[in-house]
Amino acid sequence: MTAEMTQSRSGIGLVAVTAAGRTAADELAHAWPDARVYGGTAREALAAAVAECVGVVCFLATGATVRLLADEPHTAGTLADKGRGPGVVCVDEARRWAVALVGGHGGGANKLAERVAATLGATAVVTTASDASATTALDSFGADIGLRVEPGSPLAAVGVAILSGEPVTLHADAVWPLPPLPPTVLVAGACDRDRDRQHERAVGPAIFVTDRLAVTSRLVPPAGPTVVYRPPSLVVGVGASRGAPAGEILDLVDAALADAGLSPLAVRHLATIDAKRDEAGIVAAAHARGWPLVIHPAATLAAVDVPHPSEVVRAVVGTASVAEAASLLDADGHAPAGGELVVPKRASAHATVAVARHRPRGRLAIIGLGPGERDLLTPRAARELARASVIVGLDQYVDAVADLIRPGARVLASGLGSEEARAGMAVDAARAGHAVALLGSGDAGVYAMGSPALDQADDSFDVVGVPGVTAALSAAALLGAPLGHDHMMISLSDLHTPWEVIERRVRAAAQADLVVAFYNPRSRTRTWQLPRALDLLAAHRPPSTPVGIVTDAFRSGQRVTVTTLSELTDPDTADTGLDLVGMTTTVVVGSTWTRVVAGRVVTPRGYRWS
Repeated sequence: MTAEMTQSRSGIGLVAVTAAGRTAADELAHAWPDARVYGGTAREALAAAVAECVGVVCFLATGATVRLLADEPHTAGTLADKGRGPGVVCVDEARRWAVALVGGHGGGANKLAERVAATLGATAVVTTASDASATTALDSFGADIGLRVEPGSPLAAVGVAILSGEPVTLHADAVWPLPPLPPTVLVAGACDRDRDRQHERAVGPAIFVTDRLAVTSRLVPPAGPTVVYRPPSLVVGVGASRGAPAGEILDLVDAALADAGLSPLAVRHLATIDAKRDEAGIVAAAHARGWPLVIHPAATLAAVDVPHPSEVVRAVVGTASVAEAASLLDADGHAPAGGELVVPKRASAHATVAVARHRPRGRLAIIGLGPGERDLLTPRAARELARASVIVGLDQYVDAVADLIRPGARVLASGLGSEEARAGMAVDAARAGHAVALLGSGDAGVYAMGSPALDQADDSFDVVGVPGVTAALSAAALLGAPLGHDHMMISLSDLHTPWEVIERRVRAAAQADLVVAFYNPRSRTRTWQLPRALDLLAAHRPPSTPVGIVTDAFRSGQRVTVTTLSELTDPDTADTGLDLVGMTTTVVVGSTWTRVVAGRVVTPRGYRWS
């Protein structure tokens, strides 16, 4: 199956007229595959970039850029309407500042400014009020999950109310994985389909997330400004005879949606059978509305249970249903639980359509926080923390990134232990439809929360993995390059793994002559496991084998020690070295090829076999 969608703009346009500006623009063009430099005068280059690109970086003064944008009729709209045109960023000649000029959220200028700053070593200057207050901006609210703002919605008025701390009511037809909003934004009622029970009287500014046209049906109209978002909840299945006109197909779709009281802005995609992949009318109809066109094989459609099968259709195309079956499938060809046919198939002279509503999918981001220092936490991890409306993690990890969590996010923190319970809380919240961040130290997938969470997961929500700098890598960076060749990571904690299994793995690493990084090497109650593991390695390695002991890597109290295998296994000296080891320590034992060079532990990339 395939999905096709056209976009009018793409890439990043770079505009420069001075030698220094052109040099910087060339650097960005070299670093970014999606960027290109526009030639000609500043006026010509800016006009072309605004027309063709999703973002524009100008190596011009902000005043000059504003005047150029305002002077040209086809670029002035970028200033007049922040919903039009690309985001524009200005960079000064000295590359000190990357200023998000216009299109901060909707046009992506804020993120573009941060991207420019990261590449050129500048400082991003972002002045939008929501960023200054760490509040989700309404013009980009839920854009990453496909929410679309109903034209005419008073974004500014409701946004000011949120920033001012006024009560705002959020009404939603279902639980979508929305970004967090401040605590003054209150969710109205339970998220079910019974609008009479779901919505309460709106007493002030309001936000609606609904695919229904009659937002206030059976309600007292809101007493304040109301922003309406259309979620991508509807799939339209289409069947057509050869030569069916696009106009007829669109008229049929529009009538079906209107009669059901549904918004065309909530259509996720059009779907049809592979035999109609190139049907001109269907392709043109999808293109006219900007809807992706998803194609399903006849055999996939034939497996979908529909209320109105047709043996006549089966005889012609190999499936008893096209429109209804296609509407009930997602883009990957699955029939997700909770989907409902809201408009059974209806036909015109040459076409058939049906509409299904699909249940939102929650989102679980499994985030590695790195070793501790903030500059070793990845930008993606920071973005995911700000994106999540539910944060789950060990209390000390949550405290360490509290400033990155947006106001209004629900925090579920707990103490040491209880990993399975924490993972279960995260999975349950994602299964309920929320945007969840599950925190782990280092890399969350390495001896951390990723495994217990995914062990409890199902396919009812999306999973996003955010890698982090794990303990072995942190220790290795401080020691030198001990992991320069084949290596193995082994946890010495026998709380979840029998010691017999751990010992068998240590023996295998010893016999294979692998560098070994030991996690969880020692605690107050587990004191004999590390000496035993070192003895196993010592049976296959010379006494001079380097061993690195790193405690609290890249954190306060960091301690790095380089010793040898004999020092740690000799009864007369072992206690001194082992006293340096605790639960926040990583012990790296070299192979027979590992050596110390100028105080740094190095394992050669190529073993020198003789």
